[in-house]
Amino acid sequence: MEENEVLTGALREAGLTQGELADAVNTYLRARGHEGSVSDRTVRFWLTGKTRWPHPRQREALAAVFGREAEELGFVPPGRPGPATEPEQHVRRRNFLMATTGTTAAMVTPISSRRSMVGITDVIRLRNGLDDLMALDDTRGGHESLEQAALVGASRALEMQHQAASQRIRQRLFSVAADYTATAAWSALDARHSDRAERHLSRALYLAGLAQDSIVELRVWNSFAMLAHQRQDFTQAVDSAQAAQATAITRRDPLFASLAHARTAVGHSNLGDRQASLRSLGHAREALAKADQAEPRPSWMAFYGPAELNAITAIVRDRIGDAAESEAASHQALSAIPEQFRRNRALATARLALAQLHQRDVDQACDTAASVFGLMSGTPLPGRMRSLLGDYYRDLITLAPNAPVTRQWGDRFRLEWSRA
Repeated sequence: MEENEVLTGALREAGLTQGELADAVNTYLRARGHEGSVSDRTVRFWLTGKTRWPHPRQREALAAVFGREAEELGFVPPGRPGPATEPEQHVRRRNFLMATTGTTAAMVTPISSRRSMVGITDVIRLRNGLDDLMALDDTRGGHESLEQAALVGASRALEMQHQAASQRIRQRLFSVAADYTATAAWSALDARHSDRAERHLSRALYLAGLAQDSIVELRVWNSFAMLAHQRQDFTQAVDSAQAAQATAITRRDPLFASLAHARTAVGHSNLGDRQASLRSLGHAREALAKADQAEPRPSWMAFYGPAELNAITAIVRDRIGDAAESEAASHQALSAIPEQFRRNRALATARLALAQLHQRDVDQACDTAASVFGLMSGTPLPGRMRSLLGDYYRDLITLAPNAPVTRQWGDRFRLEWSRA
């Protein structure tokens, strides 16, 4: 008898106990006029593999709860030796519709009107919509349509607070609302709309407190650190990153601790504190080495791992004057950043160009910087990326004001800027 590890992971990712999953399945069944007879024991049989192929109605209910078909949850039809297809990771039924132009229709799947009690199924359905928004952010970056769609998701979660629900469900609704609001804040931050980002972050931090959700709290403080950097308030950036370090999740999960230390390193580098920067980077690497990368985490955290830490290392090294080490770290990052993180790859490429420029390799740097436009072809450049390329252009003019390649690159930059 082989355990169903896929279902176990999905249960852990959703934050459900066996009893809560049984309740969610029963709620779905009763809403459709069927008897809800699933118990803790039933769920235990699913998890241990004793039941490899649940009853059709149970399979339908499980698909509604998790947004995945039974075979994607590790169940095996009779007569088949193993799963027919590899389970999709973080792939959900679309609760948000993405148009071919890249804009997002803010359309949350409505909750069935046949029941007034809000349950875990409703919470999961709302939370799954975040995966779609984060996938769009990975490709295109922050923009107004994404921001507005996230705010719609947050409003929907808060509206459901007016329906009957247990205290545990109410906390989870606050958590979902906080996550959506933090997503809106991140979109505004990436687009460099700092005032809107600050308003959203303050709201997200309040909601995270109501939810007692330290993961969202860390996410918000991480974004506050980046916002302070955009405003060149580098002392506040360090303070915000250290607040992220102090959240409870960093004591339970070293991956989150690593991100907080890495963000602190960026803040110290902007203040010119070389020793503190390198010390924080060391803490980030030590924590990352202890982290279980396979452990289920929110979709917004999917960007962080060895590749992103190398990208952050490139930033820190360049700012403390180690351009050669920055270039090496950028190459390491680009060799490992997954293709779907198109915006992150473009940012890392721009950082590589800066490191090459600071070593006076002007021609190579301009070729590298120009490739950013190809990586982001088809979508406007997010505000944060446009700002970074602007920094590159200013350094280029300072270091090689009369070089022909400077004039050529400037013409290309102005052309791309006008398209955005």
